[in-house]
Amino acid sequence: MELYLKLIDVIAPVFFVIGVGYYLGRKNPEISTDFITTFAGNVGTPAMIFYTITTTGVTLSVFTEYFIYALVIIGGFSLVGIIFLLLLKKDFISELPPLILPNTGNMGIPICLFAYGTAGLGVASAIASVIILLHFTLGVLLAKKSFSFEILIKNMPIYGIIVSVIFLYFEWDVPGYLENTTFLLTYATIFLVLMSLGIALSRLKVVSWTHASILGAVRVIIGPFIGFGLIKFFNLDGFAAGVLLIQSCMPSAVLTYLVGSMYSEKRVVDSVASVIVTSTVMSFFTIPIVVYYSLKYFQ
Repeated sequence: MELYLKLIDVIAPVFFVIGVGYYLGRKNPEISTDFITTFAGNVGTPAMIFYTITTTGVTLSVFTEYFIYALVIIGGFSLVGIIFLLLLKKDFISELPPLILPNTGNMGIPICLFAYGTAGLGVASAIASVIILLHFTLGVLLAKKSFSFEILIKNMPIYGIIVSVIFLYFEWDVPGYLENTTFLLTYATIFLVLMSLGIALSRLKVVSWTHASILGAVRVIIGPFIGFGLIKFFNLDGFAAGVLLIQSCMPSAVLTYLVGSMYSEKRVVDSVASVIVTSTVMSFFTIPIVVYYSLKYFQ
């Protein structure tokens, strides 16, 4: 019974805030999330990366280890995604991002925080850092079918990762004022991006329920199996393994839609939006199962 109560403690706050955002988006279709996007991209996310990596007890070796594990998982996601896209006769280049880039930031980090506390938050951020990097490198490359260093240079979260790694490498203590400031920005960002996710879901449309459902299922069902396979292969245990499993089960990241809308044709963008919607809806059922398993076997 205690585990079920813990599961409710973990899932309820996240889904509630997403629901509030969805309600506001449906009530006022003109509501703008530009402020949230600008704030999160330029201030909130870099601050969250810095705070969660430098003040939660994560060492450079742990950060590097789970950064690499995340890359390995992305490789598995990519292989499975390409196979299913080819079977469905889809554009296996432009439509691959929502299958390989899960929502480890908006949803994954808060869930890992509530599941494993600040220690889990640090590992979750290490994994999310990989996804952030890939959004503005591999994600742009796939959507645009070409790459621009200008986009990478202007990406503020990347600088948050760099500064965090420098602090870990030299084992510097974070000044109190910097820790407190990034602490406030971190939790403000978590709340705002969850709200933004709910608003975004109220606007995205599904153009093909059959294909979108298949691809959405690939994202949220096969994803955790790949994560679990990696855990077993490397014989991982403890809360860090639980965080890795939870992050692998996240639905498609909304940012793949934003990047796609900037660089891909409308047909591709509509397909990406469809996968985001179906995978997120499915995740309301799959995430509690994965979190329950993680809390039961990885502590």
